Amino acid sequence: MLFHTPAEREENLEMIRDTLRKFAAREIDPYKMDWDEAQHFPVQVLKALGELGLMGVLVPQEYGGSGFGYREYITAIIELAKVDPGIGLSMAAHNSLCTGHILLHASHAQKKKYLPLLATGKWLGAWALTEPNTGSDAANMMTTAQKKGNSWVINGTKNFITHGKSCDVAVVMARTGEMGNPRNATAFLIEQGTPGMAAGKKENKLGMRTSETTEMIFQDCNIPDENRIGEVGDGFVQALKVLDGGRISIAALACGIATGALDAAISYAEQRQQFGKTIAQFQGISFKLAEMAVKTEAAHLLTYRAGDLKDQKQPVTKESAMAKLYASETCVWVANEAVQVFGGYGYTKDFPVEKFYRDAKLCTIGEGTSEIQKIVIARRILGA
Repeated sequence: MLFHTPAEREENLEMIRDTLRKFAAREIDPYKMDWDEAQHFPVQVLKALGELGLMGVLVPQEYGGSGFGYREYITAIIELAKVDPGIGLSMAAHNSLCTGHILLHASHAQKKKYLPLLATGKWLGAWALTEPNTGSDAANMMTTAQKKGNSWVINGTKNFITHGKSCDVAVVMARTGEMGNPRNATAFLIEQGTPGMAAGKKENKLGMRTSETTEMIFQDCNIPDENRIGEVGDGFVQALKVLDGGRISIAALACGIATGALDAAISYAEQRQQFGKTIAQFQGISFKLAEMAVKTEAAHLLTYRAGDLKDQKQPVTKESAMAKLYASETCVWVANEAVQVFGGYGYTKDFPVEKFYRDAKLCTIGEGTSEIQKIVIARRILGA
């Protein structure tokens, strides 16, 4: 990693904050509502983030990445999400899912081929696990991969895939064994343009509309065995390890949304006049803002704690689930309270909290719903 002392690390964190604040103010904030209305995915912004080294935050320098740790990664997502959570989501999905899967589980040759392209933002990554009828029930996925000679033929449909249309390469989980077996899936690398791979319907979403979400369709998609990641049957085990990092990503995204909504609410409350004084001077509003601040700070602490454990290569399944559960539920609550502080204006698109309110809900669903997080946490604390 690119630091040796706490002071050097804090210097890196401040550099990331400052760089992204300036970048977001210039490249994202003026356009975000137009993009949101059109449900436009601004690929050029992701490319620009790659030039800043933020599409390979966790990737070692030997593979073209920045070589940072989770504290830097979390900080970057928070800064982006404070301005446009959709951009933060795309940056996070690229880093933690596709790139993260390759970094954790691919062969050295696969890492040398793909990580430099992904870490620099020249290529955009996707990660395909979810299907129309199997979200959390991944062991019963319908997408199959059949071995034919030295190749695999993949058939099936994935949905809710971030960058499912615009990606240059996707890590795709396909069933290679009997349904219901936890070791029945295998991960494959499939490049855009491979015959038999196509994008399906683009989802028309409530929020996160600047992040692309589509189906991916595979019809007799033939790929060489060298594109298989790890051993046959290890795909779901690999995916669970990737999701530990993915949940930290969503927790960071939620922290950014909560922070952005809180900042907007404070600013508005200090300016809005009623009955001869600012509404911040009324106890009902000031207490509301205080509780929003406490919950947001607690979400940050849980998220950074999970990230620090990940950097130390400690088990983090419980902690990442806790961070994701608390931060995601918090950001929905804080965004709702922010709209309430704004009153009628909070219900309009002229002020930022309306978008935070819509964007927030995804955090309680993506990378496993809140209910799934509770199952994960309960199993860990009960030793199940």
